[in-house]
Amino acid sequence: MDLRTNYMGLELRTPIVPSSAAPLSEEVDDIKRMEDAGASAVVLHSLFEEQLLREKFELHHHMEYGTESFPEALTYFPEPDEFHVGPELYLEHIRQAKESVDIPIIASLNGYSTGGWVEYARSMQQAGADAIELNVYYVPTDPDVTSHQVEDNYVNILREVEAEVSIPVAIKLSPFFSNFAHMAKRLDEAGADGLVLFNRFYQPDIDIEHLEVYPHLLLSSASDMRLPMRWIALLYGRIRPDMAATSGIQHGTDILKMLMAGAKVTHVCSALLRHGINYIQTLEREVVHWMEEHEYDSVELMQGSMSQLHCPDESSYERAQYMKAIQTYHPETAFHHAS
Repeated sequence: MDLRTNYMGLELRTPIVPSSAAPLSEEVDDIKRMEDAGASAVVLHSLFEEQLLREKFELHHHMEYGTESFPEALTYFPEPDEFHVGPELYLEHIRQAKESVDIPIIASLNGYSTGGWVEYARSMQQAGADAIELNVYYVPTDPDVTSHQVEDNYVNILREVEAEVSIPVAIKLSPFFSNFAHMAKRLDEAGADGLVLFNRFYQPDIDIEHLEVYPHLLLSSASDMRLPMRWIALLYGRIRPDMAATSGIQHGTDILKMLMAGAKVTHVCSALLRHGINYIQTLEREVVHWMEEHEYDSVELMQGSMSQLHCPDESSYERAQYMKAIQTYHPETAFHHAS
């Protein structure tokens, strides 16, 4: 049974890739456990633009503090072994991970604006990262910012990162564009090696007792996979970048569906947080079992087989199918009884 897949030029043993949740990838020992469980690559937790900017400002403060006191005030400069900045730990984490495992390590750079912080991508490459996942986490709230400006921001960030590195770069996106197909085409033309679909934005909640807005993180569920699956199926064969499916991958059957839609890999996070790292083995067994039952010799044979490009009914992923779903829906029997 051949589970191999090629994602952005990386030859992977299977399409199962644990993705960037801090509890899963912060410890090198856990990355080793993922490899032992069958992970074909690991996307590390993100290094945030805010961390890099804070480092820059703190370093400037330490270098400038007290230097006007007198010309000999050299002791105001921090000693290298006494001043450790946060992002350096991330680079060291990449180095240690590369020394400890044989699978590809994909670094994650999370930001929302253009600027010098993207130069850090070069440091990630030098630390040994096999690829970079550029996670543009940006929710525009300024009513004067146009949709075209929002798109330009994504494209410009991608181009700046691409200019810094020679390793593959994927960009993780939200679905909230006026025409996502056009956005995918623009990112293709800007040089993206991969598209990761889709980012799940943080949604705050309100504590009505204490009158506070607080973070409320919900792990993804199987229903969350429908949106990325649809867009992967629509884009397959129409753009050059490889596509990674993320959000809602809970079972081996979910992985199979994403592959059939056209994904090269599936990112798994919530399922591992729920069931533990060894759940990777369960997912692989489920994929293999289905392939054996349905006489598929390789993952490659099914990739894109149920995309819009190869689907007998091209309207299945478009508006006509929506209308059919509405017309054929019947309320539950319990609803009739309650009436």
